[in-house]
Amino acid sequence: MNAELDELYQQVLLDHAKRPRNFGEIAEGAVHVHGDNPSCGDEIHLHVRFGEDRGVEEIKFTGHGCAISLASASLMTMKLRGRTAAEATALATALRELVTTEVAEPTAALGDLRVLGGVRKFPQRVKCAMLPWRAFEQAQAGNAGSGRVSTEA
Repeated sequence: MNAELDELYQQVLLDHAKRPRNFGEIAEGAVHVHGDNPSCGDEIHLHVRFGEDRGVEEIKFTGHGCAISLASASLMTMKLRGRTAAEATALATALRELVTTEVAEPTAALGDLRVLGGVRKFPQRVKCAMLPWRAFEQAQAGNAGSGRVSTEA
């Protein structure tokens, strides 16, 4: 990543960490998943309401943690709202590839999520970036109620 992208990465992450979008709960009709990263103390409580076709109707989160986990959750909720189940799964897969492998050119579908590619340089931080996404995958796998996911499982 060049210096300009590094600066953009930091600005976007800090903005989303300080002012997370879609921060809150969905009271009724949502799947709730608690995600935690015991190695650093990040905790995400994800709330997702799926449509009949399992598309993402509404998605919010609460919790606390480092700037990377909060920014990742904020960016994720913005990107996944209104997506079909297949689109959401494809985005989660593309993000995992971005933060864990050397991707020559990240898919354009990631949009602002591409800024999370910088965590690849810091392997311990990959868990922080992936925590909300793992919670989303758990929510997608469930039908109702609540679940739990951990970066250590």
